[in-house]
Amino acid sequence: MHNLSIGIIGAGNMGLALASGLRAKVTPGRLAVSDPHPDKRQKIQEMGLTVHADNDALVTNADLLVLAVKPQGLRALCVAIAPAVQRRQPLIISVAAGVRTADIDRWLGGGVATVRAMPNTPALINAGVSVLWANDRVTQAQRDAATAVLAAVSEVFWVADEGLMDAATAVSGSGPAYLFLLIEALTAAGVRAGLPRELCAALAAGTAAGAARMAQNAPGDAALLRARVTSPGGTTEQAIKRLLDDGFMEMFARAIQAACDRSRTLGEQLGAT
Repeated sequence: MHNLSIGIIGAGNMGLALASGLRAKVTPGRLAVSDPHPDKRQKIQEMGLTVHADNDALVTNADLLVLAVKPQGLRALCVAIAPAVQRRQPLIISVAAGVRTADIDRWLGGGVATVRAMPNTPALINAGVSVLWANDRVTQAQRDAATAVLAAVSEVFWVADEGLMDAATAVSGSGPAYLFLLIEALTAAGVRAGLPRELCAALAAGTAAGAARMAQNAPGDAALLRARVTSPGGTTEQAIKRLLDDGFMEMFARAIQAACDRSRTLGEQLGAT
């Protein structure tokens, strides 16, 4: 990856996270970012990276091009840079939720090697997870390059079916918000039980962080980990019983399905334009 020229279009949260994670892994001068907003370009300059206001100038020199813009703006961007992409033929990595690779390829003029990626916001602190899918024009070397780019800020997982990307978006892409909501709920419940809010917030966040680390060290064993801290007749058992009796699992399943459906609908709506 050191010898690849990488361009990132968009200096929002994900674009900045990728730029920050990659700058130590790419040969100086081979990583550039473009954004129409002067304040965002200023942030990139302060990172010591090449910055462009003109997307075509960035595309012209890119072997690998990350499209880090919001889904609603992706079509207009792709149409605008299509001539430059057709000339250069870079590997495209899109991090726009819901947008299908067939539509991206069509907007870019066709025949483009494209990877669809779903990172999540912990990438901002190099602690994210990303799910990737590649169309059939992507070579093994390009898959390796895409893995390396996202690995700069996250763990990387590939799926063999693009249809699974909507579920991945629902689980991991949106997932941090669910955990933040859980921390919020734990804090509010603790305050209601009499704890000071500042203490309760620290307890909830620290507990979530520690439990997540344990789950990472034992992937697939969350139920076993839960059982180990759920002593028969104890306080945890009573809390878990109430959650399950109140339909916690079913409620969460419905929530994930709603996010999955929204991702699919978003892709259909944007692809129809």
